[in-house]
Amino acid sequence: MAATLGYDGVEVMVWTDAVSQDAGALQGLVKHYGVPVLSVHAPCLLVTQRVWSNDPMDRLRRAVVLAESLEATTVVVHPPFTWQRDYARSFADGIEKLSTRHPGIRIAVENMYPVRLARRTFVPYSPGWDPTQTGYGSYTLDVSHCAASRINSLDMADRMGAGLAHIHLGDGTGEGRDEHLVPGRGNQPCAELLASLGERGFTGSVALEVATRGARSRSVREAALAEALAFTRTHLAVPLSR
Repeated sequence: MAATLGYDGVEVMVWTDAVSQDAGALQGLVKHYGVPVLSVHAPCLLVTQRVWSNDPMDRLRRAVVLAESLEATTVVVHPPFTWQRDYARSFADGIEKLSTRHPGIRIAVENMYPVRLARRTFVPYSPGWDPTQTGYGSYTLDVSHCAASRINSLDMADRMGAGLAHIHLGDGTGEGRDEHLVPGRGNQPCAELLASLGERGFTGSVALEVATRGARSRSVREAALAEALAFTRTHLAVPLSR
């Protein structure tokens, strides 16, 4: 579908699906479709805690190795969960060591969001959902997560500064959940963020994260992804007005 719609590349999320874990299989798909893998998402979701290894740092290391084999330049990783105490203690040092061993890969820590259930709000990440409060060399800015956090993605980009390495572009309405809307359909300043990237010196890639599970047909799904691509290309080409 990425090839059909004219995307420049894809991000591979390492998942329970065997193909997403296999460098050779992914290299075959890249060759067949002519669409490169530009970024790799490490297996750090709840459902991927046993992919490759029970050790989260080993999973991150293997994601970096996979990215290298695919000539991708970015690995996306989430902050540790609160119950991953040993991993949380070694997380920053582990990233630094991996970055030293693999200088061609930017390990970009993603901003997350508080979880809201009924009248309760809690943060399942250690030390928090905002990685800029801890400080890392590289970041992934997730716009849909900004909406879920009820913060402005331009403000988050400012906090990340020169560390902004990668973007997950979606949209949201601020309802407190991760919506992954087509950019422009929510209330985040997606167009302004894209237009600001040149002045920010951004040299990474923009990965569209758009939920299409509700699409009733392939044509509806393709239309949403084509709209997202057109929006992104249009606003990336527009300089920020002064």
